[in-house]
Amino acid sequence: MAEQREHQVAFGIDIGGSGIKGAPVDLTTGEFTADRQRVRTPDRSTPEAVGKILAELVGGFDLADDAPIGVAFPAPLDHGVVRFIANLHKSWKGVDLPALVREATGHDAVAVNDADAAGVGEQRYGAAKGRDGVVLLATLGTGIGSALLVDGALVPNTELGHLEIDGHDAESRAAESARDREDLSWEKWAKRLQRYFETVEMLLSPDLIVVGGGISKQHEKFLPLLDLRAEIIPATLRNRAGIVGAASLAARPH
Repeated sequence: MAEQREHQVAFGIDIGGSGIKGAPVDLTTGEFTADRQRVRTPDRSTPEAVGKILAELVGGFDLADDAPIGVAFPAPLDHGVVRFIANLHKSWKGVDLPALVREATGHDAVAVNDADAAGVGEQRYGAAKGRDGVVLLATLGTGIGSALLVDGALVPNTELGHLEIDGHDAESRAAESARDREDLSWEKWAKRLQRYFETVEMLLSPDLIVVGGGISKQHEKFLPLLDLRAEIIPATLRNRAGIVGAASLAARPH
């Protein structure tokens, strides 16, 4: 708790394949203290190129010298080291991301998978705030991202979108992209989501499932069609969740 009182504001960054977004976050409320800024991800998205953008992005805000930085990153991370990469330049493999951020910005940093950052954001400030037990965040988009928290503690780098269900990679049939690609009705897509979530439920027995991704704005069209033991609700932070969660983890890792 002392560390949380010491840092009133942390800076959150969400690195994606098309854009790099950042904003300072009030750690008491989870709100941005200044407007979020977005910079296009460079075509040649090497660590060096992204590091320069991070320096410019952070330098555009009036931050305290000791304000920590949290980075949400689109890949699994092993204690901050990139294990493999799909959406950025292949030279990211093996990079110590917190060290790169510290070198580029001069601020202490932590790095976390982007779905994990969103899950922490929803658990600390959003739809799952105040909820103990096993909480699963599933983001439905191009794929299915996942974050698993147990009594508020993150279990990092779950890749539950890649569960094999009925002989298929789950996200290939149940992600929002599959609904668009196959022009599925809400009812037909909900049957696929039902099969996905009941499998996850069998494996992990979550107390609460939070559904994120842009499609969560239309949650009333598909969530009521699901029949699960766990309560299932839409995310509330939406596209702010990664920045907010990463900033929160930078100041309070556990």
